[in-house]
Amino acid sequence: MTWEAWFTLGTVLLIAVTLVRGLAGPDTVLLAGLALLMTMGLFSPMFPSPAQAVAGFGNEAVITIAVLFVVAEGLSQTGAMGMVTQPLLGRPGSVTGALMRLTLPVAGLSAFLNNTPIVAMFMPVVNDWCKKIGLAPSKLFIPLSYAAILGGSCTLIGTATNVFVDGQVIQAQKAGQLTDIHIGMFTISAIGVPSLVLGLIYLLTVAPRLLPDRRTPVEADSDARQYTVEMIVEPKSPIHGKTIEEAGLRSLPGAYLIEVERQGERIAAVGPQQVLHEGDRLIFAGIVDSVVDLQRTRGLAPATKQVFKLGDPRPDRRLVEAVVSDNCPIVGKTIREGRFRTVYSAAVIAVHRGGEHLGQQKIGDIVLKAGDTLLLETHPRFVEAQRNSRDFFLVSTIEGSKPIRHDRAWVALLLLIAMVAAVMLTPMRLVNAALLAGGLMVVTGCCSSGEARQSINWRVLLTMGAALGVGATLESTHAAQSVAESIVQVFQGFGPRAVLLALYLIGMALTSLIGPIGTVGLLFPVAKAAAMTQGLSFMPFAMMLMTTSAASFATPTAYQTNLMVYSAGGYKFTDYVRVGLPLNLIVMAVTVALAPWFWPF
Repeated sequence: MTWEAWFTLGTVLLIAVTLVRGLAGPDTVLLAGLALLMTMGLFSPMFPSPAQAVAGFGNEAVITIAVLFVVAEGLSQTGAMGMVTQPLLGRPGSVTGALMRLTLPVAGLSAFLNNTPIVAMFMPVVNDWCKKIGLAPSKLFIPLSYAAILGGSCTLIGTATNVFVDGQVIQAQKAGQLTDIHIGMFTISAIGVPSLVLGLIYLLTVAPRLLPDRRTPVEADSDARQYTVEMIVEPKSPIHGKTIEEAGLRSLPGAYLIEVERQGERIAAVGPQQVLHEGDRLIFAGIVDSVVDLQRTRGLAPATKQVFKLGDPRPDRRLVEAVVSDNCPIVGKTIREGRFRTVYSAAVIAVHRGGEHLGQQKIGDIVLKAGDTLLLETHPRFVEAQRNSRDFFLVSTIEGSKPIRHDRAWVALLLLIAMVAAVMLTPMRLVNAALLAGGLMVVTGCCSSGEARQSINWRVLLTMGAALGVGATLESTHAAQSVAESIVQVFQGFGPRAVLLALYLIGMALTSLIGPIGTVGLLFPVAKAAAMTQGLSFMPFAMMLMTTSAASFATPTAYQTNLMVYSAGGYKFTDYVRVGLPLNLIVMAVTVALAPWFWPF
């Protein structure tokens, strides 16, 4: 090999070691490696020019994934995910039952929506669900990640890695290579579905015995600030006619239902079989997080009419905590008499006063006292306006308290269905369909333009673009070809399936060290060179790249969703090795056995 090839391989090794030691994030490390290789282009024409090195940031796959984050944001902001999944979760009686209720919908959704946002949206749902059913989160969070990965491996759009591989193929075809292959929406399903079925069987039968029962410590409820809050069952609410238990309002984490008021009559000591009706006023006592959850529950709304008289659109509002000072002009008056909404452009939805429960009074009838903590629904500008006001001691915004646009849930779901149908039934490419769906999410009010921008995970995109640049250097310096020829020389005597297996094992090791995006960027040119050197079809190798890089479970760094649930489940590194390595081997066996059968060499 030339010195340029050795330098490139040395840089790749340095990238891998840096990531393994956790000295910096993958985006930082790969960008630094790309900068080093670009600088070396000053001394040798074998290195890509600056324009060629950064061309990956404009790759079709990178753009597609960016827009898919916007589509996921629209589904999240409308509560479409919860509308579909919450009825499926229920109250299982065992770990296996909980895993079955969780993994099946997660895998199904991940097949048609990028699995990273799926896990992000399910994590708070699973955390609250564990509190309700009394399970340790460590029993469910790793399976949540694994089910999302397995489901995402069933379609082209299920995981960023599949889209990335397809983008690499398209780039090669523009250069006149790999012109005989085509990867469609369900091409990978021939391998992904059998892997999913075997993987789910493993998660439901073997994994529960391997998963730790590790519970994270929580604060005692007695030390938390308790609010009294009134909610009303909206007209045509999906919980109308359901019992308290069926509506998911029993055993709420951090909250309990004090009583129900119906047509002026109070129903105290509410039992789980009490049926709810439109117009019922539900009085809860709970911590602020539980109040936020109630605010986001489909079919419930704050009982105070003042919320609906605020001038700002509800999706633009937030929940804010404010402590009443002794200088506040409405101390000693009821909230209604003090015309709180008119004076402060904010609606009081809950009040905390020491250890008292104020459930016997409607919000408007509560007489304010100095030291009362108010939970307000208002515009974020209230915080800036009142932060230094003498009327309040402390003002702060509650994170994650933005109201859900439940009225747009079906719109978001229809846009997702339309995007998938356009890719399946028309010649439209995924990037085009995703751009249309993402744009319509904003136009139809499923999410705002600001939320769309904030939803994009720029670290993922930077990692992808930098990995493409490093991969281009591996190819231009002939380092990839040299590595491929070495692999072929060692394994060619055993046949092309042995070469496929060797590349799969290398990909599995790389993914465990540097993650899936970096693995594809580095291994794609090696696999392409291996196929072209022997005159083999690239299709089995393309399918291998999709599975070895995405379906990797043995370390928390192997895939972004594994890392996301690492702290939430209270896991150790060895938990992933113990539970994930057998799953790695299952997917490897399926891929090596079926890929050459469906797409002969």
